[in-house]
Amino acid sequence: MVCAVRDNPAMHTATDPHGDLDVGLTWKNSFTRLGEDFYTFLLPQPLPAPYWVGRSDALAGELGLHKSWLASPELLEALSGNRLLAGTQPLASVYGGHQFGMWAGQLGDGRAILLGETSDGLEMQLKGAGRTPYSRMGDGRAVLRSSIREFLCSEAMRGLDIPTSRALCVTGSDAPVRRETVETAAVVTRVAPSFIRFGHFEHFSHRGQHGQLKILADHVIDRFYPQCRTDEKFAGNPYAALLEAVSERTARMVAQWQAVGFCHGVMNTDNMSILGLTIDYGPFQFLDAFDPGHVCNHSDTQGRYAFNQQANVAYWNLFCLAQALLPLIEEQKLALAALESFKAVFAAAFEKQMRAKLGLADPHGAGAPRDAAGDRALIEDILTLLARNRVDYTIFWRRLSHAAADGNTEPVRVLFPDQAAADAWLLRHAQRIASMPRGLTTGLMLKTNPKFVLRNHLGEQAIQAAKLKDFSQVTTLLGLLESPFEEHPGFDAYADFPPEWASSIAVSCSS
Repeated sequence: MVCAVRDNPAMHTATDPHGDLDVGLTWKNSFTRLGEDFYTFLLPQPLPAPYWVGRSDALAGELGLHKSWLASPELLEALSGNRLLAGTQPLASVYGGHQFGMWAGQLGDGRAILLGETSDGLEMQLKGAGRTPYSRMGDGRAVLRSSIREFLCSEAMRGLDIPTSRALCVTGSDAPVRRETVETAAVVTRVAPSFIRFGHFEHFSHRGQHGQLKILADHVIDRFYPQCRTDEKFAGNPYAALLEAVSERTARMVAQWQAVGFCHGVMNTDNMSILGLTIDYGPFQFLDAFDPGHVCNHSDTQGRYAFNQQANVAYWNLFCLAQALLPLIEEQKLALAALESFKAVFAAAFEKQMRAKLGLADPHGAGAPRDAAGDRALIEDILTLLARNRVDYTIFWRRLSHAAADGNTEPVRVLFPDQAAADAWLLRHAQRIASMPRGLTTGLMLKTNPKFVLRNHLGEQAIQAAKLKDFSQVTTLLGLLESPFEEHPGFDAYADFPPEWASSIAVSCSS
């Protein structure tokens, strides 16, 4: 093992001879209080001759990090693993997980190193910072290609108001990394309230370490779900209440994925956040032509993580979490009851999202006068029509938003080969919103249906330019994706149909 293990971070000097870098942030690491069974202290591996690839001034501001630091060579070194940030306690955590439906045993942070937790309670990780005790024969590195994709999509999901981990920056290096071909190395600095996954609980449960399982569950409850201590539904069983709370957060998150046309691509239990956040961006994709059965992960040969299976897989993963928590919940009936609300919460959240996409709201914010059956038929029928005609998902919803504003449906109907069916549905929609204030309806639609999403071909173009040390496309995309509902005059090409070659882009678990 080439990583440097630290038994007590406070007793060691930094990797850089000039000492730890103080950027004005106060750090702690509540994860370290769980005990030595949960992690290994270690230093990141230095990345030779690093350079900046992309930086988020917005996230820097939220962290209280002055944006001038994001131009400094000192922070470049620190966020590439070449020196430490003062006050941090780098570690890698251990977890397990089900991968593609099969128990994979012990996993862990194989290439991610947790630096610590800011005073605002946000954890910071370096992904791609070298080998750890959990690398399982891997090199512990991330490549430029996947790092750019994760950086941009993390901030894109934030712009779409979907729960997500964040990305502060990407740094690159010409150091070679072998995947399918030889690529170059990179590090993504990731930020989230916590990176604890379903797999953390599975690890200790499968090993029969129920004491550690309880420590972990109590930590999560006390830090993130304190209401579970006083929940009356489960007769004072906070672990059943935790399972229900996680189930409902997960249901709402996946409903948002489905509404915006986002495919995660690899929903293993070790990629599922205990906080209901979108994490671990690998072979993701935003739909181009609407295809409910689309499989975006080239490695997913069985189609387990197809777009229209994401809610089912999320429920399956939650069932695995329930099994892991059963030694604490104790009664199987309580565990099943904690999962009970998932389907109802998902259905209600998805319907709410789709109603907003259709502009169904009244001046009081309570929704249009209810016609539940009619609205559901309107939603189901347009999704069926979009799939049958393979209409571009994002462009359809954005054009529909403008059509609701100006009454011109021609740009919408031309998207459909079956224009007669489109006309019939558009008439039904127009009649449905006719009684509502037009400004309110169109305002809601334009704030719900984005103009810009991170399509695969846009990411690919940015990656190819970055390989030539041209990072302007990364910067441009970041700016558009941070505010995807704005018009951004002059950048319409980024909201246009994908080129024909986009369908040949293959993203896999190495992405």
